[in-house]
This record gives sequence, C-alpha cells and structure tokens, in this order.
Amino acid sequence: MRVYFLSYKPAILKLNGLYVGGIDTFERHIEIDLSDSVLAEIVPGENLQPVNFFINEKLLFEPPAFMDVYLMDGETLIFIKEYGNKSVNLSVIAQTRFCGNLVTLFSQGGLFLSVEGAEYSLIPLPAKFAGAKFSERQIGGFPVLAISGGNGLLILSDRGKKIFFSEAESFEFSDRLKICAAFETCTAAKAECEYAYDGEKLTMVAGRTVETRPPEKAILHFAFFESVLTRGNFANYLSDDLKPKAGEIFEYLGEFAGVTVPTEKFFAEHPAMRAAGLVYPKSENLFEVKYYAVELDDGKISNVFPVE
Repeated sequence: MRVYFLSYKPAILKLNGLYVGGIDTFERHIEIDLSDSVLAEIVPGENLQPVNFFINEKLLFEPPAFMDVYLMDGETLIFIKEYGNKSVNLSVIAQTRFCGNLVTLFSQGGLFLSVEGAEYSLIPLPAKFAGAKFSERQIGGFPVLAISGGNGLLILSDRGKKIFFSEAESFEFSDRLKICAAFETCTAAKAECEYAYDGEKLTMVAGRTVETRPPEKAILHFAFFESVLTRGNFANYLSDDLKPKAGEIFEYLGEFAGVTVPTEKFFAEHPAMRAAGLVYPKSENLFEVKYYAVELDDGKISNVFPVE
C-alpha cells in the first residue's frame, strides 16, 4: 500500500529505526506492506516530543489521537497534527475571575483552560491560544467571557460552560453574536453568521457564505465542491439544465467535511479528469476520501458523478 506522510511541523521520519527522510505539509509517500507492521517514528524540532506507532491494519481502524488517517482507494494518508512538549512544568499564562468562576489558561505539556466554579472543566486548546486575551462581554444582555487567540474564539457562559469554540476572523458582541470566519478555499470564501443567546446556549439565526474572488477555470470544479461544503452559491457553477436540481446535491454527495486534491496515483489512472476528493468522517480521527468528477459545458458544470 502507498502511504503518504504529512506533519504540521517539519520532522524526520524513521521506519524500523532507519532514517527515511523529512516530512512537512508537502505530501511524501512510500510503499509499505501492512502485514509487516512497520514501526514508524516521527521526530519534530522545537523541543517537541516525537511520536511512534505501528503501520498495520489496526492503524486504519483505530488511529491514535495525535494523528488523522485518510483512507483512499488503495492508499492511506497519515497526518501528524500535534506533538507533545518535552517541558511538563506548569506555567500559568493568564487568569481571571468571572461570575464566580476561576478561569485559568496554562501550559503543561500542552495548552489548557481550566474553569473552576460550581463545576470543574478542563478544555484542551490549540497552540494559537498561547497568547489569548480574556474579555468580559454581553450577548443579548447575558454576561459571557470571550477568550480569543489567533483566529480562534472560545466563549464561556456565566456558569462556566463552553458555549462557542470555533475559528473567527472577526467578531462582534451585541444583541447577538456576529462572527466572520475565513475558509481556506479557492475563492477565499468567508462565512458571516449571527447567533441568538438565551443565557444557556447559542442558536444560529442567520448566516451566509461570501466568495471574495472568482476561481480560475482550471480549478472551477474544486471551487464548486468547496461552495457546496461551505453552503455558498454553488448553483452559480451549474449549467441551466442542472441548476433546477441544485437542491438535491446535498443528499447526492452526502455529509462530507472537506475537499482535497487527488493523489498522483489517481491522476495517473484518470488523466485529464476534473475530479476532487471529498473527505467523509468515519470515526474519531479517521476519514474516507471518495472521488467525484464533473463535466463542463460552456464553462458550466453539466454533470457530477462518482469516480469508480
């Protein structure tokens, strides 16, 4: 089986103790027989902890928490999405009291937010929250605590409950919560959403996706699938004959969670096909990639079909 390796941080790859090469966010692959149960070790820099695991059949069903595994047609992609820090010393980064809760942002082999009040909770956070800021706000007259770091936003209720945790390029607190989140798409799309708050939970009451630039013709099919995923104006990509069936596309494609470029092997077997890989969640950290292609008629999509 061809196995691809990706790492969110530059690292080196060892297989059965032998140095193979460097890996990063650019796909690199090697042919591996799963029955050999090869021991892989991935060693990052920046004083981060290495990870190790066996590449075998079990990995394709129960990947560990530090990686995502993507199953493709006769291929597998392993993405190492996190490494532990070698330092296990407790370091308090920020702390505040909010509505009877003690909220503490700290690092200890990772980044965490602890909330101590009527109840206790511990929330793991991505590294972008290392410089997070606390801010007491109100939504519809109810007090909330906003914790913003990088392009991430976490909101706690007055009872210390997590009520929002997502990416947000910008946000506004008023009668409603308004956020703008950027998508990594061909059209640099952005989601503009509004949420109502009843003091316990947020409910989205309005939302739209805005595509900020037109796609290049060569990647129009990627832009279409991304527009379906982000609930954009995907019908604009369809031919006049296909446009009346636009409402059926969600049931036809199913609940996919991402769009990816097909592999080198796929293109070798299907040259000149306008195809994209749609990513479907199977279980925790495990995904399946299915390929769909389109046909164009005068610059518009006239057919969408699965690649067998």
